[in-house]
Amino acid sequence: MGRSFLHALQFLTRLPVPAMTAVDERDAGRSLLWYPLVGLIIGLALAALGWMLAGAPPLLRAALVLAAWVAITGALHLDGLGDSADAWMGGLGSRERTLAIMKDPYCGPGAVVVLVMVLLIKFAALAGILVAGDWTLLLLAPVLGRVALPLLFLTTPYVRPGGLGSALARHLPRRAGMAVVLASVLGVAVAMGKSGVVSLAGAAAMFLVLRAVMLRRIHGTTGDTAGAMVELIEASVLVSVAIA
Repeated sequence: MGRSFLHALQFLTRLPVPAMTAVDERDAGRSLLWYPLVGLIIGLALAALGWMLAGAPPLLRAALVLAAWVAITGALHLDGLGDSADAWMGGLGSRERTLAIMKDPYCGPGAVVVLVMVLLIKFAALAGILVAGDWTLLLLAPVLGRVALPLLFLTTPYVRPGGLGSALARHLPRRAGMAVVLASVLGVAVAMGKSGVVSLAGAAAMFLVLRAVMLRRIHGTTGDTAGAMVELIEASVLVSVAIA
């Protein structure tokens, strides 16, 4: 249990954790059960930073919180978003071409445009949330973005054998995974009230749309598309809360 949590924290963040030289596939799969908790840790760090910057101009606060967000996560999911954007635009509807482009390490114009747009949307939504002064709202996007990952692997085929998420998908305990997802969703709704329900609606809508798009194009998911889902769900949650 401890090893799987540390693996989740080490993989999803750049926070200092005890070095783990070897993680077996079973621990890797079970680490997905801890993803919502890691999201909560990220959210608490962002909320603390937002609170400490209370006297700063709103736009500067939003920029610093967003920069900290990217730094804490090491831009892990932004990388997946960029690769997925390039693949979808350059794949021209072909499954094989889309999967091949996702493996290309270079960043094309499609990736740049999508990354800038998503970061801009996050920045604008953060500015509105920080002006409202409810720091707890900053917990919602990191948590729900990471709740989506075990749900995605539980419900969607992983299509790249030997890929980064292959062991995660293969060794994720199904019953425990679904219990974690349901408990996380219920916890958000109960703890956050109206804001929680609104954020859940935004996250659910984005999840269903993205999953359908993945199934149509590549018949499943990959590590890159999973990362893209995290970023887009986070953005949809921030927007939902900011305009509610």
